[in-house]
Amino acid sequence: MRTAICPGSFDPVTLGHVDIITRASKLFDRVIVAVLVNVEKKPWFTIEERTDLLKKATEGLKNVEIAGFDGLLVDYARQREATAIVKGLRAVSDFEYEFQMALTNNKLDPNIETVFLTTSSENMYLSSSIVKQVGLLGGDISPFVPECVQEEILLRIRQRSKLK
Repeated sequence: MRTAICPGSFDPVTLGHVDIITRASKLFDRVIVAVLVNVEKKPWFTIEERTDLLKKATEGLKNVEIAGFDGLLVDYARQREATAIVKGLRAVSDFEYEFQMALTNNKLDPNIETVFLTTSSENMYLSSSIVKQVGLLGGDISPFVPECVQEEILLRIRQRSKLK
């Protein structure tokens, strides 16, 4: 069975994330969407909340599993018997960082390949940060996030707006 890990912070999940996960699910027998704890970011949603949002957003993808993890990605991939890491690329700036990470991961475990999927043109500009910014400024986030999680994201935006 060919298993891939699709890691990210997913804070919150966007249509761009769902696009990459969906396309990965067609290439691999099993895709584990690994929701990571990133110490460099201050997430809006807990890891449990992000996991739940992703489960809703990928509900129709039968070979996709959502799980949280903390630690070194290659260690997690080994534990889950994955042979690939799938990363989405939006722009050249993404490539520079992701290429560096791919080379590092390859050095740590040459048996785990990194597969890059370029985002679809309609999602090239899209990021979780943009969703948050648009939402905080009162804009419509519906073109950017799965419909099944919009209300939960909007609720968090309203909560954060009240804090400011």
